[in-house]
Amino acid sequence: MKGRWGKYLLGGLVIAILAGCSSKPTDHGQQYKDGRLDQPLELVNQPNARGVPVNGQDYSEQLMQIKNASPGLFSRNNTTYQAVQSWMASGADTRQLSQFGLSAYQMEGVDNYGNVQFTGYYTPVLQARYTQQGEFRYPLYRVPNKGKRRLPDRAAIYSGALDSRYIIAYTNSLMDNFMMEVQGSGYVDFGNGQPLVFFSYSGKNGHAYRSIGKVLIDRGEVAKADMSMQAIRQWAENHSEAEVRELLEQNPSFVFFHPQHFAPVKGASAVPLVAKASVASDRSLIPAGTTLLAEVPLLDNVGKFTGKYEMRLMVALDVGGAIKGQHFDMYQGIGPEAGHAAGYYNHYGRVWVLKGANSEMPLFSAYQPQSGSGSSQFATR
Repeated sequence: MKGRWGKYLLGGLVIAILAGCSSKPTDHGQQYKDGRLDQPLELVNQPNARGVPVNGQDYSEQLMQIKNASPGLFSRNNTTYQAVQSWMASGADTRQLSQFGLSAYQMEGVDNYGNVQFTGYYTPVLQARYTQQGEFRYPLYRVPNKGKRRLPDRAAIYSGALDSRYIIAYTNSLMDNFMMEVQGSGYVDFGNGQPLVFFSYSGKNGHAYRSIGKVLIDRGEVAKADMSMQAIRQWAENHSEAEVRELLEQNPSFVFFHPQHFAPVKGASAVPLVAKASVASDRSLIPAGTTLLAEVPLLDNVGKFTGKYEMRLMVALDVGGAIKGQHFDMYQGIGPEAGHAAGYYNHYGRVWVLKGANSEMPLFSAYQPQSGSGSSQFATR
């Protein structure tokens, strides 16, 4: 009997362990194959991953943009860049990184199991006119001269609190304006046959940010599991203009823009961004110019994780107010298709920081984990 009970006990323990493992979520790309990681960046002999990066050409193009736009940044990271390109030219076998003088530091992820959060952002294209006319009646503003006074909140700005001399365009969608604020910049088509004008970020009104996605969740309008940029747009399409405005006014923060002709999309490093080869990072952990080898989860056309991943090489060239710690915002490109992809991303993948021997760049600066940092979804960048 004792032996039989021992077998039952052992079997029960195995089932409990398996049940414990199965209770960990995997629906957003989470993996647990590397065990627990206890350092923000942990040196590994080689990544526990197979496959080669699918975007070697885009990575090389991103390096050229860095070299042309920021020679100093390029020089500080050139040892790593050269080593990565040599590794790519020789087949990009993750088991051979050390042969090219590259060290791989695995990120611990948001849960200490290597699951790094990925969200997405993009550059929208808005239709606008220089003067108010017909459907084009929603203003975009440049930064006002505020002096010592505090700038008004979003609701007051919507009600006309700012002088009209600060208006730089009128669009045909209040929601499009808001989404451009979320992304931090965008292109504007004035419908005159001229090249698109880049509207770069130039400041905020100084009021605290509040997520309208969270507002909709708290009100029971959209389920938390279904929240995405597309879900917000769909909600707006099914509600009146007054209701949409009331929702947007729940976020008192407001973003101002600066028009730039013939300008490419640039990140905080003042380097033109290549789609899916650049990310926004927390610079206290991942400095500008850092090369990342990322195992990115693949999504289907409705934003669901497909169970597959692809390896990508990306460079940290941007920042975001909600990008903290083990979290990257992937730049998806320009226009509606890029926006579709960006709007769904709130998933997890594994990431390794690649660092060449004798690189001038530190691994990371004085990093202090920040509790409560959430997704960048619908957070003004």
